[in-house]
Amino acid sequence: MLNLVLFGPPGAGKGTQSEHLINKYNLTHISTGDLFRKHLGEGTQLGKNAQKYMDEGNLVPDEIVIGMVEDKLQNTPGTQGFIFDGFPRTIAQAEALDKLMSQHNTQINTMLALQVPEEELLKRLLNRGKTSGRADDQNEAKIKNRISVYNKETTPVANYYKNQGKLNTVKGVGSIEDIFERLSAIVDKHV
Repeated sequence: MLNLVLFGPPGAGKGTQSEHLINKYNLTHISTGDLFRKHLGEGTQLGKNAQKYMDEGNLVPDEIVIGMVEDKLQNTPGTQGFIFDGFPRTIAQAEALDKLMSQHNTQINTMLALQVPEEELLKRLLNRGKTSGRADDQNEAKIKNRISVYNKETTPVANYYKNQGKLNTVKGVGSIEDIFERLSAIVDKHV
């Protein structure tokens, strides 16, 4: 089973690249953002709790996120593997994910970390905000806070995977196709 963590700050292109990786390697996509939107749309209590944190540009607490991810893992039998998009964001989440994967007799094969300069992230998110309707992509202060929170709280996760020999950094600037080729070259080593 092929299991990937796609990592990068808000606006790095995780959603775009995960679509290409899913299609090429026949993976099941797990995006915490999608899980949150599903729960928000359904009006679940998890969704309401998550919304409070998202509105402030902060990370949703681990117990909410992990519960959503575990539910998705348990309800996707027969998959070729998973791509985790925007998860884990903390060391505690990474440890919880390793435990969940072990319970399913598998593991994370590699972490792909997209690297994009902050100025480019800001530009991408403001542009996305014009078409997405997402309030958190339309406010420069909120975007900068999200990037700051990412840098402070989630960068240690890269070191977690580096210590396991699973971290691969990838330049996340250029054409979508060029970035995808860089990612595929790494993933192909694990297939």
